[in-house]
Amino acid sequence: MNDQPPAETREGLARRSLLGGGVAAAMSLAATPASAADRPRAAGPIRAAVLEYVDQWTHGKGLAALLAQAGVEVMTLDVGKPASGQLIDGQRVDLIAFGSFTNNDAAYTAYVAEEARSIQDFVARGGVVLDLAQSDQLGASVAYLPEGMSARRADPDHDTVFPMAGEHPLVAGLRTVDGQLFTGRSTATRVSWETLVSGLSMRVLMATASTGLPPCLLEGAYGRGRFLVSSLTIDKVYDASGRAPIQPDAAFADSAAFFTAVARYAGMVRAGTAPKVVPTPMPTEPATGPLVGHVDTERARIWFRPGADHQTLTRWRCTVRKGSGVVTVASADLSAFNDNTALFDVRGLSAGRTYTFTITPKRFDGDFAPLTGSFTTAPQPGRPTVVTMGLGSCAPSDSNTIWTRVADEGCDSFVMLGDTPYIDSGDLEVARSKHRSFLKVPELAALVRSRPVWGTWDDHDFGGNDQHGDFPAKANSRRAFVDYRANVTFGHNAAGEQLADRSVGSGVYTSFRRGPIEVFLLDPRWFSRTEPSWADPAQTTCLGGIQWQWFRDRVRRSTATFKAITTGMIWDDKQNSEKDDWATYSYEREAIFDFIKTEKVPGCFLLSGDIHVSRALNYGPRVGYDLWQYVVSPMHGSTIPSLNDPNPALVHSAVEPYVFLKLVADTTVSPATLTATWINRDGRRIFEVRRTSTDMGYLS
Repeated sequence: MNDQPPAETREGLARRSLLGGGVAAAMSLAATPASAADRPRAAGPIRAAVLEYVDQWTHGKGLAALLAQAGVEVMTLDVGKPASGQLIDGQRVDLIAFGSFTNNDAAYTAYVAEEARSIQDFVARGGVVLDLAQSDQLGASVAYLPEGMSARRADPDHDTVFPMAGEHPLVAGLRTVDGQLFTGRSTATRVSWETLVSGLSMRVLMATASTGLPPCLLEGAYGRGRFLVSSLTIDKVYDASGRAPIQPDAAFADSAAFFTAVARYAGMVRAGTAPKVVPTPMPTEPATGPLVGHVDTERARIWFRPGADHQTLTRWRCTVRKGSGVVTVASADLSAFNDNTALFDVRGLSAGRTYTFTITPKRFDGDFAPLTGSFTTAPQPGRPTVVTMGLGSCAPSDSNTIWTRVADEGCDSFVMLGDTPYIDSGDLEVARSKHRSFLKVPELAALVRSRPVWGTWDDHDFGGNDQHGDFPAKANSRRAFVDYRANVTFGHNAAGEQLADRSVGSGVYTSFRRGPIEVFLLDPRWFSRTEPSWADPAQTTCLGGIQWQWFRDRVRRSTATFKAITTGMIWDDKQNSEKDDWATYSYEREAIFDFIKTEKVPGCFLLSGDIHVSRALNYGPRVGYDLWQYVVSPMHGSTIPSLNDPNPALVHSAVEPYVFLKLVADTTVSPATLTATWINRDGRRIFEVRRTSTDMGYLS
């Protein structure tokens, strides 16, 4: 018995597969016998295997019901069987459909990972796979697409959908209003959620803008079949019971019309009459950066990632100038391990000088617009000076003028205190994608290429809300962090030594000095809950023993007038159910304070963020002088008033969106002063704390 397709069919298959990157599938299909269940059916109802859940955001469903109303025979996808094993009455289904947000259930993620090959084979033999909106927190890229085809999701949500292929069976006949599809829907459910940002070897059928980008419905050809990848949530038409409509009548009718078109389209694919797929060219990814990282008196670290067009150019150079004269030229290789980024270590600089730089390929005959930036080195320690530093946490990943305000306020440097950006995923590619998107925010991009920037993480860029060191994917979080930052060090290596390169290690703690301020960026995430505490062996640690020893040594040796002891999480109790605050690890917090007091270390104060409220607290002479904590949060627009809880140490507080801290250290006056001002993006002063070196333990 020979169940191979006829020669004419196989030749046509090979020709069509070239359009969707399906050459390998075409060859496999031509060489692999098909079972009776796999034989294409020219007639009969469309059969579909559907996987859908009620999700936590829309609390809706409707995919199976909409397909059934379109005349499709529907079964629940059996996650215990491969794609080709999804049978109704002994016949292979024609359509596999994943409802909106199915990837929030482990069944989906496991199935598409384990059955990627069978899903590809199902499509190559003439099936259709429809994947609706998924959360990019659990995977930005569609996992099962064949080599040569890709689709990637990102954070932005949209309420507009434009037809990009009006003649296509999935688009023709749908209702339009002012040139838009799917209008008049309930505002409780965004129409395009976690919208697609790119699709390789795929055609854009619908988009969230009239320009065609970002897309929200992509079609890819593979063998005899089709992949449909979407960010549409138009299957959410019923409540969790599956009976009560949650969309207006017109919106419900739009959804019904679309899934009727899906059924008709699946029939065309099955019969071999679906239109061929001509992929839509996608713009190439632009460069990210440059970002000026650690800068001290004699050296600077400068980071960048070239655009997709130039990632084959491995050797790069950074030319640093003072005025019109070249001071030095640094070289660096792109690191594939670090997501095709490069980190220049520039040396031979002088204190308190302003430099400009250009980044270009080391050898390249084509056109390349140099990447440019500037920075000012740190003042010489011990000399009278004024340093103005900006700090902030909980930052937006879309265009926002708060970054422009930081520059306009004269901040000569900036410290990111965590949740910068929000990632909320242990997936390496998701984390990298979100770091890239963050650094491409126009106002932030202008800031980071013109002054030094340091950073630590908090829970949302470490892994997720209230995550601690037992987060199972923290190695991915750290890898993405070091890929996209240019601190002087990143925690330690296996031998417990400070790690200056971007290799595998533990934690991201670091410190730096800029004139009269030394900032100690502690890492309370990576090590927490992983070993007994050095302060109380009956408890679990927050900092870990190696970081604690490092901190004690660095603080003892510090000669900076002002010493900022900094973490993303606050130094007291959030007064909620979450455990990511220093009250949870009070035994280590008190040991830190005891150390400062016993060693008579002057000039210390505390910095934190996280809670979406700004506060200034004075704990009294806990360390031999009044110890203050400055909480600055958020830089985005979402506040949490309930976390502005009463505290006997509280001096100032504000539930204020779009706020950062301006920290001015002035040693040109006697006594030296440290002025902390909370400022919003419009320039309004929220409150201010001014202290002197005498207030902070120095003899007058």
